[in-house]
Amino acid sequence: METGVGKTYTYIKTMYELNKRYGWSKFIIVVPSVAIREGVYKTFQITEKHFTEDYGKKIRYFIYNSSQLTEIDRFASDSAINVMIINSQAFNAKGKDARRISMKLDEFRSRQPIDILAKTNPILIIDEPQSVKGAATKEKLKKFTPLFTLRYSATHRPDSIYNMIYRLDALEAYNKKLVKKIAVKGISVSGSTATEGYVYVQGINLSKGNPTATIEFEVKGATGIRKVSRIVSEGYNLFDNSGELAEYKDGYTVLRIDGRDSSVEFTNGKKLFAGDVIGSVSDEQLHRIQIRETILSHIERERQLFSKGIKVLSLFFIDEVAKYRQYDEHGKKKNGPYVEIFEEEYKDIVRSLQLLFEDYEGYSKYLSGISAERTHDGYFSIDKKSGRLIDSSLGDRKERTSDDVDAYEKILKRKEILLDLCEPVRFIFSLKRAVARCASDRKWGAAYASR
Repeated sequence: METGVGKTYTYIKTMYELNKRYGWSKFIIVVPSVAIREGVYKTFQITEKHFTEDYGKKIRYFIYNSSQLTEIDRFASDSAINVMIINSQAFNAKGKDARRISMKLDEFRSRQPIDILAKTNPILIIDEPQSVKGAATKEKLKKFTPLFTLRYSATHRPDSIYNMIYRLDALEAYNKKLVKKIAVKGISVSGSTATEGYVYVQGINLSKGNPTATIEFEVKGATGIRKVSRIVSEGYNLFDNSGELAEYKDGYTVLRIDGRDSSVEFTNGKKLFAGDVIGSVSDEQLHRIQIRETILSHIERERQLFSKGIKVLSLFFIDEVAKYRQYDEHGKKKNGPYVEIFEEEYKDIVRSLQLLFEDYEGYSKYLSGISAERTHDGYFSIDKKSGRLIDSSLGDRKERTSDDVDAYEKILKRKEILLDLCEPVRFIFSLKRAVARCASDRKWGAAYASR
């Protein structure tokens, strides 16, 4: 099942159906991390009323805690549907506390918790099984003596030997209207040498008169070459207005601005659409353009949905935590380079668009009431070695850490708050492993989704 189509909802409903049809009532959900564990637990909470209305009974669910062993006794003896959520580190990682599930404990009447669980022959549900693929983990899973095992994932390993029961791909999920609408913002880059002029078309401006275009290009000044943004009309000559930079000499006069397809055509035949960039582009400049384009797309979508009370969220996948959050020698937080770019671009865009949205059903007031500093937050992975969130004081950690407990709480444990218009966070930065694989061809991207 593709990401975002409701795997957790599906296996909760599967539990109800297995209980309804066959009377099975013991389930153990194995997850690869604390973050996913908390997300699963939250889904149980927010769907509890829904499933109770459909099936006339409640599931008793809890997170495994080695210091609360009475929950295991109740799991084994209670006749209701019982679900234990456990992350794989709790029975697979090293350390005294992690081993308690397989130890004879005095406070548990010299019994092993895993033996009590095994006697119930639970049905195992493994969330993201590719993350618990090690031979040692598989052997320890057998100690639960499951009746059978169900595995749910968006990225099953191709060499998996397990039986495929059902597949729901992205297209089918979309056609069945099972997913929220997601749009991916792509940036087209052509040309890579300094001999080709740098031009970035920020957008087309439509008014009662002829359309104009906002473009960014390089200008030679007394202190060197810098990039500037100008609103231009047809006939605008970049060579003349750049201080006669040689790369704009060959036909960089605006021939046509077309509002129908949001394009700008030059006399040399080059045609650029809004969001396109040509010429020599550094990684920093490319990221700035992509962040800017995402903010523009977000605000346009937000303006359309504001009157309906629908919250719009934009998500940035980035390559490392340090690009979002850094720490000084005293452990104090400071912004990473992507945050600096985001806040600069956000302030500039809101300032330039504010007049356009004046008196637009209260949206202008809403927009002006949220500062650039408060409208973004970071959510990153868990430290895989410890399986715990990393406190803000541990700023020397790099990748695979979550450095902001507040963001973790908001995104995973208090989803309703994040989706409320009164909550200022609208842009989320997160770590995505796939970004590193596509960095070479500059497909670094961002997406925005509406609830």
